[in-house]
Amino acid sequence: MLPSQTRDGGANAHFFAAVVFCLFSLVNFAFVAPAQAQNFQFSSVAIDGNVRVDDSTIIGLAGIRPGQSVSAAQINAAVSQLSGSGLFEDVSVEPRGNTLAITVQEYPIIGVVNFEGNRRLDDDVIAEVVQTTAGRVLSPSTVEADARAIAELYNRRGRTAVEVTPEVLPRGNNRVDLAFVIREGNVVEIERISFVGNRAFSNYRLRQVLSTKQAGILRLIIQSDTFIAERIALDRQLLTDFYLSRGYVDFEILSVTPEIARERDRFFLTFNMREGQQYRFGNVTVVSEVEGINAADYEGDVQIPAGALFTPNTLDLNIARLEQRAERQGLRFIRAEPRFTRNNRTQTIDVEFALVRGERILVERIDIQGNTTTQDRVIRRQFRSAEGDPLNPREIREAAERIRALDYFSDVSVEPRAGSAPDQAILDVEVEETTTGSLGFSVSYAASEGIGFGISFSELNFLGRGQEVAVAFNVIKGSRDISLFFTEPALFDRDLSYTLGIGYQETSSLNSNFDTREAFLRNSLTFPVSEFGRLQVRQGLVMDRLRGLSSDSSERIRLDEDAGTAVTGSLGYTYSFDTRKVGIDPTRGMVFSFSQDFGVGNQSRRFVKTEARAGYEMAVFNEDVTLTGDVRAGMLHMVNGNSRFRERFQLANVMRGFRPGESGPRDFGAKNEDVLGGNRYFVASAEARFPLGTPEEYGLSGGVFADVGSVWGVDGTTGLAGVDMFDSTGENSNRMHLRATLGVSLFWDSPLGLLRFDFSRPLRKRSYDRAQNFDFTIVSSF
Repeated sequence: MLPSQTRDGGANAHFFAAVVFCLFSLVNFAFVAPAQAQNFQFSSVAIDGNVRVDDSTIIGLAGIRPGQSVSAAQINAAVSQLSGSGLFEDVSVEPRGNTLAITVQEYPIIGVVNFEGNRRLDDDVIAEVVQTTAGRVLSPSTVEADARAIAELYNRRGRTAVEVTPEVLPRGNNRVDLAFVIREGNVVEIERISFVGNRAFSNYRLRQVLSTKQAGILRLIIQSDTFIAERIALDRQLLTDFYLSRGYVDFEILSVTPEIARERDRFFLTFNMREGQQYRFGNVTVVSEVEGINAADYEGDVQIPAGALFTPNTLDLNIARLEQRAERQGLRFIRAEPRFTRNNRTQTIDVEFALVRGERILVERIDIQGNTTTQDRVIRRQFRSAEGDPLNPREIREAAERIRALDYFSDVSVEPRAGSAPDQAILDVEVEETTTGSLGFSVSYAASEGIGFGISFSELNFLGRGQEVAVAFNVIKGSRDISLFFTEPALFDRDLSYTLGIGYQETSSLNSNFDTREAFLRNSLTFPVSEFGRLQVRQGLVMDRLRGLSSDSSERIRLDEDAGTAVTGSLGYTYSFDTRKVGIDPTRGMVFSFSQDFGVGNQSRRFVKTEARAGYEMAVFNEDVTLTGDVRAGMLHMVNGNSRFRERFQLANVMRGFRPGESGPRDFGAKNEDVLGGNRYFVASAEARFPLGTPEEYGLSGGVFADVGSVWGVDGTTGLAGVDMFDSTGENSNRMHLRATLGVSLFWDSPLGLLRFDFSRPLRKRSYDRAQNFDFTIVSSF
């Protein structure tokens, strides 16, 4: 290396080092020196503008103390902290020499909080969701939150177009009044409910499943057609349960899309779903994985008909049978675990019920919350298991369903959680109370009696005890009645229902050719005897009197008048078997009942009254059409004495198309030709109900029906002077003469209840029968 190059390299190195030193000095001057220049130290803090908030509170919120070294960033933070406290409308923090000056402007005090423009909701209802109250400091953030809460309250009632505007009205002396101005807008209803992906069931059938309804012709008073977002979750569950109960194991709701119209006055609700295929039960077997349990002993408890629909209800029923058998044998913690093998080609599912040992977890306790009215024991008795029993998930689900079925609560949640030990579990029950009382008004019409009116009151959960009380008063031309019924559905906290009923009824000659007076007292106990069977035992006491007969009346009826007041006591029972709603197939079911009453009255009267019924109901054509068949029969057998008019069967009460009091066996020997009724009857009925093709929101459907039957065999007429049961043609009206009626029906599922209009014509009747071609009943509850 040359000496000249060495000298040049050294000079360059000195020059580069000088440049770096200058740059470092400049950076240090720019970033360090100014920061040091912004540090403050105040000997005092001066506060101005505060009226209600004391100085110490403001100093504490600012976070700056006299004598403390404070940076500019800390002063800015003090401004933010004071502003964020919600106490001040304006804040200023300014250094003035050795003094820190804090100037504030406090928010005013609220004098009055008003709600204006609310017609649909009372002030008390709105005030429950509002945090701002009189006497508090005005907080803009709280007021805005309150406005949103009021809007949400209206949204839950279907008024999504509501507008809530807070207005502050100065009143001087740092006080203001606050008004929430509400423009409620109209209820936003559901104009159309659509389904995408449904092949097995029509839109008409699926809309019947949902709790949400389309707006119809009575959209001004109906409630279920209002769009409520929270109701969609319930509709999803209802639709899923509907498909699963019909064997569609792969059913899935892909999405539910609510769309509001451009005018924001109506919604369109679309359910997008995938049905999948319908499956039925294939081979069903029982195996045991527990030593000492023979699976063959349990096979008889599995009752699944070949080819039955694969439904969760059928599975649960058979699981319950297997587990209950194990419990009866003293085997705890035994579970019936279903295992499935799907056969897509045959669309069947083979089921193997495996008897296994379940987890050894006991119920430590049951915690109930949310029941402000209903007593704990009313909820607790819905559980089949108590503290110390094995924890059974199936029983927990069933208990939750029983609690929902009470109709005491709008929401029910039953969830297990870990207890105080690994083998202990706590059941948390959370409920939300709902209204259980109702006041009802009814209007009825019959061609013979005219218009009738009634009023009723019922309470499903009397005093939170789970008891039902019902009072009713009805009046129609020529008659009136009043009744009181009390029901304890769980006597001794068991599935044993007790009912007490008392009442009084009277009719006058405006309604018939004589007057009747009747008072009754009834007691009954009802309890299950099988999965679908129930037995009722009852006792009754009736006092009745018939009077006001004219000289033109029948001598057979006059026997009742001559006997004076009759006192009749009876003991009876009814066995009923019904699978229409809770059977293994939701599309069909049967009903059977058999009842007998053994009566003893004054004047040595004794009788046995027997009635039986058998019926079958099924849904066809993808459940759009419901077919019903029904056969009923009855017999009043007098062991001693004569039957009374009120005890006999009347044709108009067992068959449609015939006028009350003017059809059936007659006494032609009396000038009035009084209808006497009969000691025997039978009737067979068939009915079909189907859609009419009208818009579903109208709630209209049609029906056709046919009745065939007769009433005959009144006792005590043979040898009675003046009684003649033969008409002008010589026909004995007291014998069984077949009658037949054909008719059409119009059903209207209105907000006032289900209205039924029957138009009928007897195809076969006796010349002395009087037809009634039209009848309907209206029942309205508010």
